Amino acid sequence: MRALTVTAVVRPDHTLTAQIPADIPAGVRTVVVVLEDTQETCRPSVPLSFHPHPVGPADPARTYRREDIYGDYGR
Repeated sequence: MRALTVTAVVRPDHTLTAQIPADIPAGVRTVVVVLEDTQETCRPSVPLSFHPHPVGPADPARTYRREDIYGDYGR
């Protein structure tokens, strides 16, 4: 078995035409066709909007030690 990636043309009469490499001999073959839906991948991108957040120095009166956060039991 051999996997090929080729470009094919689908015509209005629902026929499929594909060109395959010359090293594949003529004859009856079983072919698996996977169609990629290219129309979904061409969606326009939506611009991102970021809201500003106030940023400033932390309150010097606050401590962030483990004991202050969790208490005497360490949790």
